[in-house]
Order: sequence, then C-alpha cells, then structure tokens
Amino acid sequence: MFIYKRCNCNECKITKDFPDSRAKPAAALLKLLSVPSRLNILLLLKQSPHCVCDIEAHTKLSQTLISHHMADLMKAGLVESKKQGKFIEYSLTSNGKKTVANLTRLFQN
Repeated sequence: MFIYKRCNCNECKITKDFPDSRAKPAAALLKLLSVPSRLNILLLLKQSPHCVCDIEAHTKLSQTLISHHMADLMKAGLVESKKQGKFIEYSLTSNGKKTVANLTRLFQN
C-alpha cells in the first residue's frame, strides 16, 4: 500500500520557478499553438513572408480561415503584417522566430 507523504521543503514549489503570472500566458500560447494549421502557417512564414493567397496555395485552408488564424497569431505577437500594394504580407516577429526555433528544437527527431 502506498502512503502519501506531504513534502515540506521549499525547493519543490511550482510557484517559485513558474508563478501563475507566467503560467497563464504560457498556457494560452500553448493552446494557440495546439492547432496544426497555425503551426503549418508559422513554419511557412519561417521560410519567408507570405500573403494570404500564397498561404492558401501552400495549404488546404480557405482564405477566410487563414485570415482568422493570422488575426490570432498577430494578437499573440507572433506575426506582423505589412501592406504591399493591394496585398498584405505576413511575417514572423522576433518573438515568433524565437517561438518557431524553440518548437523546432523541441520536436527534432
């Protein structure tokens, strides 16, 4: 029979290294990145900036859905936009580049 023993040390408290003020934004970012389509878009933007029509050509997503994902990624500070004539070109922010690099490193085989 396993007997649960309460830990009294101060070293293993989660809040010391990862307080709630950091945990909530991290959880929100992980939730955002849990959608495969968004990850595919980020990986595509890692290569070079693209407009929605280019992203549509590279994925099987509709223009409307891509625009929705782009709005979410921009709100999270991972993507930025720049108007190029009648098109809007999307690219990774410095935070987006760091996030994609960390994800790539995390999931390397």
